[in-house]
Amino acid sequence: MQITFSLLVVLFVGNSCGQNNLNDRVQNVFGTNNGSSAPLSNTGGFGEIVTPEPIVEPTTAPTILTSNTGEQCKCVPYYLCDPVTNTTRTDGRFDGFGLIDIRFDPQSCQDVLDVCCKEGKEREDPITPPPVTTQPGRPRGCGIRNVGGLDFTLLGNTNEAGFGEFPWTVALIRIRDDACLCGGSLIHNSVIITGNHCVRLVPSNDLKVRAGEWDTQTTKERLPFQERTVSRIISHPSYNAKNLANNIALLVLTSPFQLMDHINPICLPQQGFLSTSNACYASGWGKDLFGKAGRYSVIMKRVQLPMVPAQQCEAALQNTRLGPTFQLDPTFVCAGGVPGVDTCTGDGGAPLVCPVGAAADNRYVQTGIVSWGIGCLEKHPAVYTHVALYRNWIDNHMNNLNFGTSSYSSQ
Repeated sequence: MQITFSLLVVLFVGNSCGQNNLNDRVQNVFGTNNGSSAPLSNTGGFGEIVTPEPIVEPTTAPTILTSNTGEQCKCVPYYLCDPVTNTTRTDGRFDGFGLIDIRFDPQSCQDVLDVCCKEGKEREDPITPPPVTTQPGRPRGCGIRNVGGLDFTLLGNTNEAGFGEFPWTVALIRIRDDACLCGGSLIHNSVIITGNHCVRLVPSNDLKVRAGEWDTQTTKERLPFQERTVSRIISHPSYNAKNLANNIALLVLTSPFQLMDHINPICLPQQGFLSTSNACYASGWGKDLFGKAGRYSVIMKRVQLPMVPAQQCEAALQNTRLGPTFQLDPTFVCAGGVPGVDTCTGDGGAPLVCPVGAAADNRYVQTGIVSWGIGCLEKHPAVYTHVALYRNWIDNHMNNLNFGTSSYSSQ
């Protein structure tokens, strides 16, 4: 089975070949869809803006179903029904709410996060397990992945991330029309990093950040998402709109996020660090296929990607429509290149993270920012901003803002 995933990747879709320069190819992506050289739109650099379907909560009475054993049950949010297992173990840990099946079943509850609760099991007060940070032996600080997600285990999933599995992944939303523009990552409770191409044409007062999101079509997660507006955008001064070099920006929020189990910063690598891991992850809500046939994800997706050396990546991209004279800018790193496993259209600026330190810690650093690629699910890698080149630049701004660097430092 193909693993398909999607983030916004800036895609070269024009008929670029031979001696066409990279600026012409970028114009084919970011300009109008008719192949003209019209100016860039004010959509932050995309040909198509993702607008999620509105969240609609049920207003009718709870659904009553009959189980295979003939017992009646009522559909309620999973945290309002006592789990089949005990809510706590003898060591004081919470052992989860059980299984959540994300596949559509007309004979089950219609909302993904509802369970059919038998008589006597329904609760008025939500079950509130202790924070994961109180678990014995759990590492503290940035970049800790909640492997498999919080609360429950997904049943029947192929590439959906667990609830709160990547607590640093955020969505950037344009305020005036609630359009989802891009992805990003939390490095401090008041600061986001993203791709500069996502925000360079959007005023800071028209931008908000959503953290802690999982399923965009419901608000029934036990821990709700949070939203904050942006007070300032700090773009890298050497950003090149022609080839997307130095494609990084910092977003300073008007007020800090409240850090919780499902909202926590990612670590940043030391200046110049280059991961060679084959177990890096990207996460977001973008398309499963390139083009009009692709559909945007409702539930956050994840995809495991190997890092690809720059020389190998450049050679692979030269075999695409970019042509044999293409040169990969040194401000990029590459990942992927496995057919059927890729990032895709939907959430540019989202993080690519790689493991660091002891495997048991499940700690990750952000190696890349989704920038661009050629198509989706193909055999050539996608291209990401090389985050480690900007650690000193980020540190300087964080110190000038009096935020310091401890929130994203793993050592």
